[in-house]
Amino acid sequence: MAETTTNPVNAQEPKAFGFEPYNAAEGEEYMSPAQEEHFRQILLAWKRSLMEEVDRTVHHMQDEATNFPDPNDRATQESEFSLELRTRDRERKLIKKIDEGMTRLTDHEYGYCEACGVEIGVRRLEARPTATLCIDCKTLDEIREKQRG
Repeated sequence: MAETTTNPVNAQEPKAFGFEPYNAAEGEEYMSPAQEEHFRQILLAWKRSLMEEVDRTVHHMQDEATNFPDPNDRATQESEFSLELRTRDRERKLIKKIDEGMTRLTDHEYGYCEACGVEIGVRRLEARPTATLCIDCKTLDEIREKQRG
C-alpha cells in the first residue's frame, strides 16, 4: 500500500508519500476541488513510486542475470526473479487501479461508493486511495467472499 512516515507535528496521523492528512475547512463540501487535488497528488506520487520500482526491477534483473553453472544457484536466482515478477504483476494491477482512480477524479466521481453512492470518507481514501466502496459495502463484500470460500 502507500508508504507512510510519521508526521512530526501529530504522531498519531500518518503521512502518505510525504503528504499531510487533509484538514477540511469548516463547512467545506466533500470532494471539493482542493480535496480532489489532494488525492490527485497522492495517486500521482504513488504511481510514480511504483513506476520507479518497475524500472529498478528491470535494471536489477538485467544486471543480475547470470548463467550459474551450479543448478542450485540457478534455481535460487530463478526463484528470486519469479517472486520479484509476481510482485511487479501485483503492482501493475495496482497501477491500473490508480489510473481508474485518476479517471474517477477527472469525472468528479472519486470518493463515492460504487455500490451505494455514499461518501467513502477522506481518512479512508487517504489510507486506501484506490478504495471504491464505503466501509459498510466493503465489509459486506468481504463477508460474502468468506461465505463463498
